[in-house]
Amino acid sequence: MDERRGKAPEIHPSSIVSSRARIGDGVRIGPWCSIGPDVEIRDNAELISHVVVDGRTTLGEGVVCYPFTSVGMAPQDLKYRGEPTSCMIGARTIIRENVTIHRGTATGTGVTRIGPDCLIMANSHVAHDCTLGRGVIIVNNVVMGGHVVIGDDARIMGAAALHQFVRIGHAALVGGVCGVEADVIPYGSVLGNRARLVGLHWIWLRRNGVQPDEVRRMRQAFRALYPKAAHATGAVFQDRLEHVRQTYADDARVVEILDFIAAPSHRGLVRVQGGDMIESDGA
Repeated sequence: MDERRGKAPEIHPSSIVSSRARIGDGVRIGPWCSIGPDVEIRDNAELISHVVVDGRTTLGEGVVCYPFTSVGMAPQDLKYRGEPTSCMIGARTIIRENVTIHRGTATGTGVTRIGPDCLIMANSHVAHDCTLGRGVIIVNNVVMGGHVVIGDDARIMGAAALHQFVRIGHAALVGGVCGVEADVIPYGSVLGNRARLVGLHWIWLRRNGVQPDEVRRMRQAFRALYPKAAHATGAVFQDRLEHVRQTYADDARVVEILDFIAAPSHRGLVRVQGGDMIESDGA
């Protein structure tokens, strides 16, 4: 996209772009797009065709929107009364066909925020007040309720459904056609019609340069937290948390998991079911 830097935007004559919209250098707006008055589109972004961007919405530098996406439309929340909420899309994020991303609500955070370098695949829905971190991948047909928080580098596989207020931790993996009704720990891997915790996201750990010794320590900590058939609630679980925090106090990734568990939650934690653990970490 560097060849477009500093160049005037290219806007197809069939598109309707408000005179109040702020359009950066090198932006390409293809045919049959509609851009509202409070929209900002930063340098080198591209709207391929048939894209609607409305509300107080910002598309970051280099964002690409494929046909029939809509970004920043009013939330599907009956309490919404037209308050001036917003939607922020981070740099270089790719939004594929038929994706819908709604702006925030006054009763929520007021902003729907998608971080940089994300990929939102076709037919997915990002609801009001959701927050997605850096490098998140959302596969086709994923739907999420309002106020969902997804950490950096998480992977949400096809047709998964995320309940409102659910938290998905850093680098977690949600399997396809999985209903997630509670929080998923960082690096956790969940599967099933109703999500169950089956292990850690070993593939991500290996691919992102986590050393075998650290992977082994993470597995040991995970086994201590979640022995087979043990529940992630109650006094006994609190004892296991304290034991792991003392034993692995110098392991940043384990501490990250523990801090996530200790943070306030609307939904509680996805549970382990006996016999479901997947140990194929390759370490």
